[in-house]
This record gives sequence, structure tokens and C-alpha cells, in this order.
Amino acid sequence: SANPTGPLHIGHTRWAALGDAIARLLHASGAELTAEYYINDAGNQMNVFAQSVYNRLHGLPVPEGGYPGEYIQDLAHQVLTDHPDIRTVNEQAALPIIRESAYRHQMQDIRTTLAEFGVHFDVWFSERQLHESGAIENAVARLRELGHIDDRDGAVWLRTTDFGDDKDRVLIRANGEPTYFAADAAYYLSKKDRGFTEKIYLLGADHHGYVGRLKAIAACAGDDPDRNIEVLIGQLISVNGAKLSKRAGNIIELKDLVSWLGADALRYSLARYPADSPITIDPEILTSRTNDNPVFYVQYAHARTRGAARTAEAAGVDRSAFDASLLTHATESDLLARLGEFPSVVAQAAEFREPHRVARHLEVIAGAYHSWYGACRIVPVTSREGTPGEITDLNRTRLWLNEATSQVLANGLGLLGVSAPERM
Repeated sequence: SANPTGPLHIGHTRWAALGDAIARLLHASGAELTAEYYINDAGNQMNVFAQSVYNRLHGLPVPEGGYPGEYIQDLAHQVLTDHPDIRTVNEQAALPIIRESAYRHQMQDIRTTLAEFGVHFDVWFSERQLHESGAIENAVARLRELGHIDDRDGAVWLRTTDFGDDKDRVLIRANGEPTYFAADAAYYLSKKDRGFTEKIYLLGADHHGYVGRLKAIAACAGDDPDRNIEVLIGQLISVNGAKLSKRAGNIIELKDLVSWLGADALRYSLARYPADSPITIDPEILTSRTNDNPVFYVQYAHARTRGAARTAEAAGVDRSAFDASLLTHATESDLLARLGEFPSVVAQAAEFREPHRVARHLEVIAGAYHSWYGACRIVPVTSREGTPGEITDLNRTRLWLNEATSQVLANGLGLLGVSAPERM
């Protein structure tokens, strides 16, 4: 999730790519799952967001703790288009109107950016919905019935220390306001009530302290935190030479990265490293058409399989026969072995939530294919006189091997949300 108070930026990029790849892997492995985006659209941040747009509409300074980016000016213009008379409305009445309009436009920007990045969500879940529907109050009542609530100093506490958290957590403040943690608890129970037996959370490195409290919520709800909840913590990424976006308040926007590097290169580069390792992206490599560029290396292997298939078709080589015993060249044995490993690699990548296993294996397959392509011919040699060579079962069998490689490369790239081009 990301706060709907500004554009998606580099800090969100890794989890968007990784989470989508994990969802694709789980789908491919037969799991029933829902990819859900949790919209942080409740709390004081939304009030500050609305105030920032209001001030921009009236030519006032950015409020204390407000949002300074030029995108606020864009939102102010969109609010004015939606509500031409908004400047004549008094501040107290205008702020809720501005909040809703600016929020709607900012969420549309987030949806569009994710779509351009190739990331799909099945459900967009609003935190505000938890507050307005009474879900938080119901969650507190349920946890009280389960015996995990204490009332202390006028506040309502969840005894998370009973389940390994470093301290108990406040659910309802002494002033009656729910905490962000209360929304976390209600959200967990919502997913439990909707039938999800396992919940996978993707959090940034700055949220490491959330692991214990989220697992404690699961335990308080009667679940097994070692089975029903999984929290993945990722490290930050950096991009050499990336320009800060003044529009977004001196951050690197995701949409700018996609425009600069391309969705394929960016997604692949993010997927090929373990989540817990920091990444520094080198744009010079990612935009090059050389074997040093891993996404080019793999995509070019796929494009090469399609080119080989077109050449074979033009020469009259078909797949009317297959005899594996004819594939005796060392490069053929190696390529067959690498292709045979692919299903187990996918299964392990899904089980351990590690898409980088797929990316790295695709590079191995691409290397094996390039070696085979250089050593073995699918189309028989034409004589100096121009007479086509005889098409044999070896040629037909090699075409099958070419097609199998093409399919595996396309499948693997698809699992990472990366395209498999026909030509390059």
C-alpha cells in the first residue's frame, strides 16, 4: 500500500514488482489468492493533504507538515475543475469537498501508474471503510471476548506481549480515538472473515518493528502466527543518476522510472535479487542492448527462438517427428537439463516467495540456448549450388527443442511481469 497523498515513488517500486511477481507465482502453482491494495486513506494525513490543496488554491504557504510538491498544484486545478466555486466556500465546509476530490484524482494517478508498470490488484481496500463501517469497534469487541484486552489509564490495550511482542499496544486512546494499530487489527480480522487462511504482508525495511505486532494480532485472533501470517521485509533501492521530481516534492517518481528505463527492464532488475538485499540499479546497463543487460539477454533469447521458428517454417521444417535420442550434442543435453529444472524452480520460488530464483534460472536457460543456437542447426545447410539440404528427424526434433525453450522463456518472463518479444 501507499498513502494516497502523493505519487508513487521509488520507495514503492520494489514491492509493486515483487508482490505482483509473487502473486503470479502462486497463481501458477495453483494457489487461490487475492492481491489486495490497502489504501491508507484515514487519519490526520488526509486532513493535512486536504489542507495542502486548500492552501494552494488560495495562494497560501504550505501548512506545517504539509505536502509541498508541484503535484499539489495539479490536484488544486483538478479540484477547481470539479468544483468551480470551491474558492468561495468557507474553509471548514471546503476541506471535506477538497479532500474527496483530491483523493479521487490521486488514487486514479496511482492506479494508472501501477497499470503502466504492469501491476494488477484484485481488490482495493480502503482503511477509511474500517472506520466508517464499525469494523474497528467490532474488532475490539471480538478481541475483548477472546480475553486479550486490558483497560488501563483510560485507554484500551491489546496484550500483544502474551504472544512475543516487545510491548502491549494501544487500540483505543484515552480520548476515544482508535490508533493505526486498531485499524491493523480490524483489517486482519476482515481478511480472516473473508476466508483467507494465509495473509502475506509486504513491508519496507523501516517497518521491521511491525512484524511482532502483526503476528501478535494473528495469535490474539486465534490463528497460528507461524502458519496464518507471513511478513516479508524488503530493503531499499537506489538508481544511479536518477533525477528527483520537483513535481512530487524532490522524490523519484515511479512513473518517471518506467518512462526512463521501461517497465520490463525495471521489473526484471527488481525481481532478480532477494528481497532482503539492497539494490543499486545501473541505468546504463539496463538500457543497453548487450549481454551485460540481463533482461535484454533473456528477452533476446526468446526473440531468437521466434526468429528460428520463422526461418524453420520458411524452409519447410515442421514438428511432425520428435526423437530425443537424436539430441546428442553437449549443448543439447545441457539445454534439455536446464529446461527440465524449470518446474521445480518455479515451485521453490512460489514456496519461498523468491521470484529471483526464476529470473536467475531464466538467465541460465538463455545462456544454454545461445550456446546451442551457435552449435546446432535447425534448418539443414543449403549447398553451394543453392540446393536445400535434406530435412531429417533431427531437424524436426531440434525445432521441438527450440519451441520448448521459447515456451519456458515466455512462461518465466510472464511470471515476472515481463514481456517476451517476438523480435528485437
